[in-house]
Amino acid sequence: MDLLTRELRPEAMDDPALPPARHRQALRGLARLNLLSGSTRILWPAIAKLARRQKRALRILDLASGAGDVPLALWRRARRAGMEMEIHGVDVSPQAVSFAREQAERLGAAVRFDVLDVLAEPLPVDCDVLISSLFLHHVSEDDATLLLNKMRHAARHVVMINDLLRSKSGLALAHVASRLFTSSDVVHLDAPQSVRASFTAPELRMLAGRAEMDGARVSRHWPQRLLLTWQAT
Repeated sequence: MDLLTRELRPEAMDDPALPPARHRQALRGLARLNLLSGSTRILWPAIAKLARRQKRALRILDLASGAGDVPLALWRRARRAGMEMEIHGVDVSPQAVSFAREQAERLGAAVRFDVLDVLAEPLPVDCDVLISSLFLHHVSEDDATLLLNKMRHAARHVVMINDLLRSKSGLALAHVASRLFTSSDVVHLDAPQSVRASFTAPELRMLAGRAEMDGARVSRHWPQRLLLTWQAT
C-alpha cells in the first residue's frame, strides 16, 4: 500500500444521507475507539497545566466534536481533579450534536453541544483552549490551513490538534481495531480510509507554517497519533 501521499476521499460518515441508525452506531463505535486510543490522555496534560495557572474556569471549545466523547471525558477528568472548566463542543452534524447531548444528559455532565460549521462560520473568541480530534484528515490541505488559522485567531492561549498518523502500522491498526471493537460497517469502511487521508508529522508542520502558527510543535503519541500544539504569545 502506497502511503507516500495522502488519499482524500469522501467517507461514509460524512454522507448527509447516511441513515440515522447507522450514523448513531458509527458514533458509538468511534467513541469506543477514541477511548481505547487515549485521545483524552493525549490532550489532558496541557489542559491541566493551564487550568492550574488560571484563577477562573478554563474555557475549552472542541471543534467537530462528533459523538462528544472527548469533551465528556475531559469533563470527567476535570471533575476528578477538582478543576473548574467550561467545556463546549460543536459539530456540523445535527445528528451528532443530538447524540452528544443525550450522552451529556445521561452522565449529568455540564457540557454544552451546538451545531456549527467550523469551516464556514466564525469561531467563538472567548475560549482559552481550542481542540480538535480526528477531524483534520477529513478536509483538504487548504481547508486544514484555514481551520488552523481560524483556531489561532480565536484561542486565547492554546490550540491542540489530535489526529491520526499516516503510516503502514496505523493502517494495519485501523483495519484490526475497527473490526475488533465495533460492529459498525461505517467504521469498518472509514477507519482505514481515515489513515490514508491523514497527515505525516512533516506535513502537519507545513500546515502549521502556512497558518502562521509560529512555534507550533508536532509530537507523536501511541498508538499512531500526532498532536499539534500551538501556544499564543
